[in-house]
Amino acid sequence: MKPVKRSPHHRREAGLPIDDRGGLQRQPQGLVDILDKILDKGLVVAGDVKVSLANVELLTIQLRLVICSIDKAEAIGINWWRSDRFYSSDARALPAPEEYDELRNRIAELERQLSARELPDGKPGERKGR
Repeated sequence: MKPVKRSPHHRREAGLPIDDRGGLQRQPQGLVDILDKILDKGLVVAGDVKVSLANVELLTIQLRLVICSIDKAEAIGINWWRSDRFYSSDARALPAPEEYDELRNRIAELERQLSARELPDGKPGERKGR
């Protein structure tokens, strides 16, 4: 079988853009294409910001940003939104009513302990110690 000879302008005839040197030009990508690629593949941005004064580190901020689709996130093991009560409509993510009752009882007990404590003798507004 003989190889098919193509004209030097076969790319132009096929509707593909070519540059002045005869090479294939890259199509400009739109925002939708770029976002689709980022969400499909994922994007990780990581960095550290350190604030120092006279070689003394005052503040360190560690940034970790992952941008991807929900499917990709679940594939790599990220699914915190399923158990977060603010992002999930799942009733299991909300605290049980018994937990609220326990907290109310604990607050009442602490308030009783506070009110049972005697205030030290002295005039109101008088400071103890130095």
